[in-house]
Amino acid sequence: MTRKYYITTPIYYINSRPHLGHAYTNVMCDVLARFKRLDGYDVYFLTGTDEHGEKVERVARELDINTQEFIDSLVPAFKEILSVTNCSYNDFIRTSETRHKDFVQNIWRKMFQSGDIYLGQYSGWYSVNDETFFSESELINGRAPSGAEVHRIEEPSYFFKLSKWQDRLIKFYKLNPDFISPKSRRNEIVSFISSGLHDISVSRTSISHGISVPDDGKHVMYVWIDALFNYISALTAPHDIYKKYWPCDLHVIGKEILRFHAIYWPAFLMAAELPLPKQIFAHGWWVMADGQKMSKSLGNVVDPIELCKKFGTDSLRYFLIRDIASGHDGRYSIDNLIVRVNSELVNSIGNLVHRVLSFVYKNCNKRIPSYHFMIQDDIALLDNAYSTLSYIRKMLDVHNLSKALGKIYELSNAANIYVNQHAPWKLKRDDIKRMETVLYVLCETIRVIAIVLQPFIPESALKLLTMLGISAQKNGVEFNHCCQEYSIVEGSLIQEPEVIFKRLEK
Repeated sequence: MTRKYYITTPIYYINSRPHLGHAYTNVMCDVLARFKRLDGYDVYFLTGTDEHGEKVERVARELDINTQEFIDSLVPAFKEILSVTNCSYNDFIRTSETRHKDFVQNIWRKMFQSGDIYLGQYSGWYSVNDETFFSESELINGRAPSGAEVHRIEEPSYFFKLSKWQDRLIKFYKLNPDFISPKSRRNEIVSFISSGLHDISVSRTSISHGISVPDDGKHVMYVWIDALFNYISALTAPHDIYKKYWPCDLHVIGKEILRFHAIYWPAFLMAAELPLPKQIFAHGWWVMADGQKMSKSLGNVVDPIELCKKFGTDSLRYFLIRDIASGHDGRYSIDNLIVRVNSELVNSIGNLVHRVLSFVYKNCNKRIPSYHFMIQDDIALLDNAYSTLSYIRKMLDVHNLSKALGKIYELSNAANIYVNQHAPWKLKRDDIKRMETVLYVLCETIRVIAIVLQPFIPESALKLLTMLGISAQKNGVEFNHCCQEYSIVEGSLIQEPEVIFKRLEK
């Protein structure tokens, strides 16, 4: 039976155009989705947009435009960023869609009937920017913990009995220690819950753009009880694949929305008597060279579409994945991007490919040479190549994509050292059979590099495989070919080598 893998990005709030942070989350999920597909999984990759709430309503009002028209004008940009970064998503959910509204209203009815949602009166502080209510004790110098402004709200509101699920949540975390990763984020959540959970407001009467509360048209659902259920509503109409893919294997989110996913979301699901997702990974932020967070509100965002046009999609993908350690913040600058791509993709991997395949093309009649007796150096390089996949698999299981790419870079460095040590250009004069063996070992190592690069830089990896004369299927060369059994065929034709990775200039 084929193993399934369901992965999601957060649904992105749509009060302005997407930026580099959105691209990073998308690409991270795409790498994991592509990897799992090539590793034999039936993968479903979901992304989408969160289209309700006070923030989007306020921006539309400031622009003097209908709220839904404003949203509709921005959605294509979120889809374009997925396209230009070559993300292989299966579905794009919008919370304004009928399938989502119907599902959320049915969930609301169920939780209202069970008593987990009740009508009361809200009086407290609300941050429009964070889309979050705060108690007096949570404010810092009269502001939200994020630094955002808050204002006083007093209005009728429906509440969700979050306090009811405190003990069960703590028990769930103990039984599932890997539910929240990285570990430092898990500790934050456990500490927060241990201080005590309070019931949360889940409806508003002072805004109109949202999903109506069933049987009470004065209220619209507050954003989190609406938005979070997109992960399930997308599996319902029109294809009804809920039973196939739920529970979700991995929610990938930014660390700023961890509380909502790690506390509210499992509590909502417990109340609705639905299975909980298997894991939540909270990644860091991209910060600018001066240390400031990249954000729409600060106006310092970077447009990934422009970066793709200037430097190429695979160069940007490589930089985004390689330059940010698992769960930590990454520091963005054009210089960092150029240095990373030139030093690793161009100088190491690209240099290896071009020098080896050009030599084979010119000196071996455009064919993969035969191998003869192998010495320990040959066997060591091939063992290194064949062990690469298992290491990458381990790193991706803990979402350390940077280290996974680092392993491929290290393999290419080892192959470059091997080339210099065994000097096929000298062997051409002295020992043809030894030259052929060295070149065969290098071609096989490049084949493995091309296969394992597919999830990270798919366009370039496909070009590499094609140059080697390997016909990739529609979805790429599967990882079960990353072994000696499927080694490159002696005597097979290769294409005339071309420069795949071009040096970037500022």
